[in-house]
Amino acid sequence: MDIKGKVVIVTGASSGIGEAAAREFGAEGAKVILAARRVDRLQALAREIEALGAETLVVQVDISKLEDIQRLIAQTLERFGRIDVLVNNAGFGRLDWLENLDPVKDIQSQIDVNVMGVIQTTRQVLPIMIRQRSGSIVNMCSMAGLVATPTYTIYAASKHAVHGFSEALRREVKPWGINVSLIYPGGVVTEFTEHAGIKRKTNAHTPKFMLLTAEQVGKAVVKIARQPRRMWIIPWQWRLTVFLNRFLPGLVDATTIKNFTIPERADELNT
Repeated sequence: MDIKGKVVIVTGASSGIGEAAAREFGAEGAKVILAARRVDRLQALAREIEALGAETLVVQVDISKLEDIQRLIAQTLERFGRIDVLVNNAGFGRLDWLENLDPVKDIQSQIDVNVMGVIQTTRQVLPIMIRQRSGSIVNMCSMAGLVATPTYTIYAASKHAVHGFSEALRREVKPWGINVSLIYPGGVVTEFTEHAGIKRKTNAHTPKFMLLTAEQVGKAVVKIARQPRRMWIIPWQWRLTVFLNRFLPGLVDATTIKNFTIPERADELNT
């Protein structure tokens, strides 16, 4: 796909990966629809992209609300008349032991945004792409969608759901010339960690050499829209973890419990 002139919707475009991807699409000459809740940030990004010579449309959207999604699609069609690329990027995580997560703010909200937001946005875009007999849907997954670790129960569940949804959808829509792609980043330097509520007693973290920037993932989003593939794990070193989790799950269980779960919960286990 030649990105220049294509109509691209990016959800969660106000920061992090979404912002970086939108900027990259703009640099390629796409018509970029910026969707998120923080409209002031979207407007600032729109000015930056327009300075590159690209067209933009800012739409304030809460991706957990169907009426907001419908308004996003309606405004996009009114302005540009078609949709060539959908980047389902909006999402967040709350990371803690399951019994500590708030049933609504942490559990239900993650499912509403990370799962239902992706499904409902795609559902609204799909008939348009079917009529066009072309389109590219890029769903932002996570390594948590392939390998689930402690404190990631709900976030991992949401990303596993995105994985399954995307796999089925890919097989549904390919005859209409629509591609469905998944990106699985490891650790990315974004606002995610600020809002996730991560608490660690151990020094468990992603090694620095494997940390990604939002810009690196943003470039990957544009690349996979241009040259679709089923799935892309970045950086490539995480493929070994996926392999071990699939074929030696007992080893991964034992290693994770010994080196993370027990040390992190030692105070509770000893009471």
